[in-house]
Amino acid sequence: MADVHRLLVLAGAALADLEELPPSVRALIDAADEVFVLTPTLTSRMQWLVSDVDRAHEAADERLDAVLGQLRSVDVSAQGAVGDDSPLDAVADRVRSFSPDHILIALRSAEHGGWQERGLTERIQQLTHLPLTIFEIDPAGRVTERSTTEA
Repeated sequence: MADVHRLLVLAGAALADLEELPPSVRALIDAADEVFVLTPTLTSRMQWLVSDVDRAHEAADERLDAVLGQLRSVDVSAQGAVGDDSPLDAVADRVRSFSPDHILIALRSAEHGGWQERGLTERIQQLTHLPLTIFEIDPAGRVTERSTTEA
């Protein structure tokens, strides 16, 4: 694993228990000098069409608190923010302001992921050309697919 100075974490889901975190992902987090957590506002298509993002924004805020709390519980100093209701735009904005050298993506599993998450990792890769580490989390907060890394 190359040196990771700035790690951007895109959290579309939160773990129920930090023990669920794959060891390779934990090593990536521990190796980072700076960690920034971004929780996108994940709306349904209808919410997005009618600009009804309040509930989705509240859920993203709760997810941010949960992820930051978990990281701080293992002595990882992290900052964070709730992102735009377009995950790709949220990532683009944060890449410009934070300049990460690696992106960690925790997605909702395919069975409960939303329309905005389809093809998201590929679009992030095309946009940023940064190394990505990706894993999926089910509705119970458990990892369903072990991490994969894409250069």
